[in-house]
Amino acid sequence: MNILDSLQARFAQYKALAEKALAQLNDEQFLMREPEGQNSISMIIRHMHGNMLSRFTNFLTEDGEKAWRQRDAEFEESTQSRDELMNAWEAGWRCLFDALKPMQDAQLNDTVLIRGEGMTALDAILRQLAHYSYHVGQMVTLCKQHAAGWTSLSIPKGESQKFTATMRAGQRPATGG
Repeated sequence: MNILDSLQARFAQYKALAEKALAQLNDEQFLMREPEGQNSISMIIRHMHGNMLSRFTNFLTEDGEKAWRQRDAEFEESTQSRDELMNAWEAGWRCLFDALKPMQDAQLNDTVLIRGEGMTALDAILRQLAHYSYHVGQMVTLCKQHAAGWTSLSIPKGESQKFTATMRAGQRPATGG
């Protein structure tokens, strides 16, 4: 596996983790507003969508902070439906994967810009991987707070030894581990 394949697999893992958490919410919980000053699930989705489109549209040739992006608006409450938000979610991820798929590992040393700051493409991608995993963690926490009958996305409490034994036996447990 080359570096880009590994990075894409890690992005896909965080995307799937968020989707497993979101699937545990009904529409009302999904669209729940948080107390003033806290990001809601819809805000995080809109922010990730805007960030992905801005960073990965013409990734290697244009500054990653596009003039058309309205970052501050991403953190305002909206009236978008669950379907609209999930369509934006998919569009953001599609932009990211479409940008990474044709790249070659040698291009990871190319210089890209984000807000005028030069960095290697690899550093920019790692920066986004950390950024998105941070927001996925926020989403999982919100989902866990709002869902009725939460199902663990990783190793449930008290089951670490069982999980490890299953993995060592060459089996893949049902959890996200």
